[in-house]
Amino acid sequence: MMHLNLNVKPGGGLKILCMGAHSDDIEIGCGGTILRLADQYPGCEFHWVVFNAIGIREAEARRGAQLFAGSRLNGPQLKSFQDGFMPYVGGEVKAVFENDLKQLSPDLIFTHNGNDAHQDHRLISQLTWNTFRGHFILEYEIPKYDGDLGRPSVFVPLEKEVCEKKIGYLMEAFHSQRTKHWFHPETFLSLMRLRGMECAASSGYAEAFYCRKLII
Repeated sequence: MMHLNLNVKPGGGLKILCMGAHSDDIEIGCGGTILRLADQYPGCEFHWVVFNAIGIREAEARRGAQLFAGSRLNGPQLKSFQDGFMPYVGGEVKAVFENDLKQLSPDLIFTHNGNDAHQDHRLISQLTWNTFRGHFILEYEIPKYDGDLGRPSVFVPLEKEVCEKKIGYLMEAFHSQRTKHWFHPETFLSLMRLRGMECAASSGYAEAFYCRKLII
């Protein structure tokens, strides 16, 4: 297994664009990696975009972004597209990418896995690739009832303390999701433990991503 490092100058940082269809997607999919990057590279700037943040989910999205990105947060940009209907208003969603996001030119982009079973997730992934054709894009995974987890190719090892912080923040920020049978600390820790095993992380834990293009 080859280990690659981000090319960041000492004391520098990255412009990172984090995109989620729903208010907890970013935090579930790459929250641990965000915490690690924020700690490792003090100059990081996180641009945070959530496409479905309505009612209580708006306040939860703001709280989640603040907990994970802290003072390095730019945003969040919160949209009010209806859950489950994004493919049917695809033109309006695409306009957000073209008008609000394209000019950012980030160093790193986190978005949904293109093979995700949720139709909203797939649309956000598709539009990410349509808009940012020459950027470094990592697609994160969301555990769900549909059982759509695949074979990721990029792994970010995480210390157990970071995993526990991620889970604590998820439980603190997203109260409305606690009634869902899958939204449970053991679900999130188990997935990170599995991915940590797959990449032989010294801590035993990791988050995993799908990468379509990587030039060495």
